[in-house]
Amino acid sequence: MGHAAHEGRAAVVGNVFKKPGEIMNLIIFGPPGAGKGTQASFITSTYNAEHISTGDLLRDAVKRQTETGVMAKSYMDKGELVPDEVVIDIIREKIGSLDGAGFLFDGFPRTIEQARSLDGMLESQNLFIEAVLYLKVDEDEVVERLLKRAELEGREDDNEGVIRNRLDVYRKQTLPLADYYRSKGIFNDIEGTGTIDDVRERINSVVSGL
Repeated sequence: MGHAAHEGRAAVVGNVFKKPGEIMNLIIFGPPGAGKGTQASFITSTYNAEHISTGDLLRDAVKRQTETGVMAKSYMDKGELVPDEVVIDIIREKIGSLDGAGFLFDGFPRTIEQARSLDGMLESQNLFIEAVLYLKVDEDEVVERLLKRAELEGREDDNEGVIRNRLDVYRKQTLPLADYYRSKGIFNDIEGTGTIDDVRERINSVVSGL
């Protein structure tokens, strides 16, 4: 369950096991509806890590009218995507305010280009990602989950066609990150089906054994 991915780092990591409360720098990713948000709250409360959602960071920077927030708003007001370099600057500001705590990226990076930019920014601060947690869920199950969520939340525009299109975009843009991080030896496949507790236990098994 991804442990093989760490063999290349064994000499560095040795037999040091992570315990709840120790500092971790992690990324969680997977298709829409994989349960990333649910598991992220568990990880951040168990392992000394700040939940970093770029959407939340952008909204906060805009609200506080920081220099990067004002820049981000100029793109958002036009309905354009905020450029990667602006997002990276906002992430840099956030990490600088953590006072040595770890972090968990949720929803970022979404592309190889963003991953490379993130790596460069972290390296400049002598930081690195210790593990990437990939929640693997079958596409039909994801569609079923998202349709159920749309029904519960009254999202009539979230139909099967829209959901499958989102998954198509994810497959083309974000899934290539799996190979990118696998080549770095920090990638962990985690089966995302089953109960929340089942998935939580699988994540805990990987993270605690880093």
